[in-house]
Amino acid sequence: MANTATGTKRPRVAVLANIYKTHLHTQHIIDRVLEGYGYGGEFRKPALDVVSIYVEQRGEGDLVPERAKRHGIKVCDSVAEALTFGTNKLAVDGVIYIGEQGNYPRNERGLIPYPRYEFFQKVVEVFRKTGQTVPYYTDKHLSWRWDWAKEMYDTSRKMGFPMMGGSSLPVTWRIPQVEMPLNAPIREAMCVAFGGVDSYDVHAIETVQCMVERRRGGETGLEWLQAYKGENFWKAHEQGVWSQVVFKAAVCRSHTLAPGRDGYTDVYPTLAEMKATVRDPLAYHFRYRDGTRGTIMLLNGLVEDFNFAAEIEGQTKPFSNMMYLSRGREAATLESYFDPLVFYIEQFMLTGKEPYPVERVLLANGILCAGLDSLSEGQKKIQTPQLDVRYQPSASTLRRT
Repeated sequence: MANTATGTKRPRVAVLANIYKTHLHTQHIIDRVLEGYGYGGEFRKPALDVVSIYVEQRGEGDLVPERAKRHGIKVCDSVAEALTFGTNKLAVDGVIYIGEQGNYPRNERGLIPYPRYEFFQKVVEVFRKTGQTVPYYTDKHLSWRWDWAKEMYDTSRKMGFPMMGGSSLPVTWRIPQVEMPLNAPIREAMCVAFGGVDSYDVHAIETVQCMVERRRGGETGLEWLQAYKGENFWKAHEQGVWSQVVFKAAVCRSHTLAPGRDGYTDVYPTLAEMKATVRDPLAYHFRYRDGTRGTIMLLNGLVEDFNFAAEIEGQTKPFSNMMYLSRGREAATLESYFDPLVFYIEQFMLTGKEPYPVERVLLANGILCAGLDSLSEGQKKIQTPQLDVRYQPSASTLRRT
């Protein structure tokens, strides 16, 4: 099939979304594509034109009418119309789909089955009918089901169109601003974070994955995973299931560490204070096929940021940093950590080249699904032969300025 990835002209982009309201992912991303954003010490106006939009859930608070009127965007009644304008050819040079959030009922496992796969299938149907393809971006992971996520990846490879996914965490600013060295002999890696299951856990997984994929030999895929929740988390923590040294290095990177005691203090919290502070702790602990160990933790009440640490063979201290997220007034108004993500979406649409391996998104998706499986099956260890996802990281580092 012909790929109509752009040359020198301004790419014409179709926007697809579950919902488009204030303070949701669609506003944070699409408003930046429409209005501009701050990055690299300047205010950028993206070299893209949003020409069509289809949003599945409309109603009170919907931003579509105002944005469409102000920017001359065609409001469409279907995915196919947004991509073809009712013709038998593609009328756009790229597709941006925001599949996070919206009013969808939880399923029997307590998950919200956002229609990422269903939107993708409708896009692919248009690609097949027209015989043309364009770059496709999907926000966060690919699907709530592993088999669907793998099918989406396989389809993009077979049909030959570039696909980009993932959230803001791997591309946001870091404190300190360092990249994991290529071919680092990593033994164990960890992200201490916050948030909920099937939402923020995938952010923590992405944080670990964008670092450990640069280890010696590249990515090998996952061998097994086990979830620990509530009292089981504390038992595993005290028994040394994961490294206490790496845990402390990650926690000490936090800018929001709650000490569990009144007033100002710079004292590292004790185990008893952490137990009293943290609400329903959760961890996914896993082993890669090459023996590297990984853990992500959601410790609500202790931290409100994403903190990474890793043990590297031959180094006396762990490698560690924090993935920067907006705080306070900035978070309430700007959510500036979306700026780097939009920069890379823009570059993706301009060049038709994936800025980082989409296999990272696929594997992170698989780790998430395995974690949810372990939780639903009594926190048992889950073997993951399906996660035989192997790839090499990008040799060059991403800009984060």
